[in-house]
Amino acid sequence: MIRGVQMASVWSDDLTKKLLPFYRDVVGLSVAIESPGFVVFGTMREPVFAIGTHSDVHGSSMDPSRHMIALGTDDCVAETERLMATGVEFVEEPNKTSNGITVSTFRDPEGNLMQLIQFDHPLG
Repeated sequence: MIRGVQMASVWSDDLTKKLLPFYRDVVGLSVAIESPGFVVFGTMREPVFAIGTHSDVHGSSMDPSRHMIALGTDDCVAETERLMATGVEFVEEPNKTSNGITVSTFRDPEGNLMQLIQFDHPLG
């Protein structure tokens, strides 16, 4: 039986150049597992986000809108402001939808689009 999403990952030609320092030091994600060429962020009790080095990936993302990963937050506006203050480029500032979801969208150092997401009430 498939239970749902357990991990989402972004691949790079060398995760140590840009992605690891960005997601660990700027975004502030906690490293759960780190091995050569692969890092998992999160608590391992919930779906996690990973970055890795992949031989078929070269340079910046050529189609950054195709896939987006949303990082959960309790305060989308505050986190967007915090990241903007560090120079992170946002392509969409916090936008609250009619169904109680607030989302903002930013670029990582390799051009991938990522989102911050806040739910006013639990899903399900």
